[in-house]
Amino acid sequence: MERRWEPDGPLDVGLALQPHKRGGGDPTWRQTPDGAVWRTSRTPDGPCTLRVSARAGGVHGQAWGPGAGWALETMPALVGAEDDLAGFSVRHEVLADVVRRHPGLRIGRTGRVMEALVPAVLEQKVVGREAWRAWRWLLGRYGEPAPGPAPEGMRVVPEPEVWRQIPSWHWHRAGAEAVRARTIATAAWHAAKLEAAATTQELDRLLRALPGVGVWTSAEVRQRAFGDPDAVSVGDFHLAKLVGYALTGEKTDDPGMMRLLEPYTGHRHRATVLVWLSGLRPPARGPRMAARDYRAF
Repeated sequence: MERRWEPDGPLDVGLALQPHKRGGGDPTWRQTPDGAVWRTSRTPDGPCTLRVSARAGGVHGQAWGPGAGWALETMPALVGAEDDLAGFSVRHEVLADVVRRHPGLRIGRTGRVMEALVPAVLEQKVVGREAWRAWRWLLGRYGEPAPGPAPEGMRVVPEPEVWRQIPSWHWHRAGAEAVRARTIATAAWHAAKLEAAATTQELDRLLRALPGVGVWTSAEVRQRAFGDPDAVSVGDFHLAKLVGYALTGEKTDDPGMMRLLEPYTGHRHRATVLVWLSGLRPPARGPRMAARDYRAF
């Protein structure tokens, strides 16, 4: 199945889809040399593979699998058609420069909660490489092959009941300890309620009622599933330092970051995305944190 959609202004497809990539070799995400982004998803109608590319001022989508129709119907939202800039005003010149350089930046939404929740939980309190390794292992073991002519190795996230049934020794082989495994399994029991959330506020309430899900994890999920432009990843290891350095020249903590972002209320996540795109980073003071290998414990 195919669809063409024309946005009402500048659109950078790659930037819109980048947040859904979980490290190098993510089995659910690929970008081919022609610039097209391939993404797998488990839609309400079943698994699908979606190929998205920019072509002649429009967005061209091709989809395969039982969920192909749903994927194409929601493709505009995925690349940011529902992103509303009302009330957003740049207050710092460094961010104004990023806006000028990236006029096609939009925050998209997938509409799929578990796809965002599982990798977010895997990323709790560990370095990215450790979490992404676990994500690749679990998808390789329990994910389904991607429908259609997807690039080799692509997989579709499993059904919620599969997450619930993964044995403890396979979580260990993946490199995820019991706390994160239990959080994912518990969320999978409530997957239907989570997926049915109508608003980002409702989803935040439901997520934070789950053991092991806090402010950071909820924000990471709502940014992707609902395209929430105000969901700030409070508690992130790097974010507060980056925001402080970009906006003031000095690193700060979470309360300091929230004070700096107050003028962007309603669009605070959007402001942090602009900070990331600015490329401004505080000087390194020591070696990077090494990835653990929980499988050796």
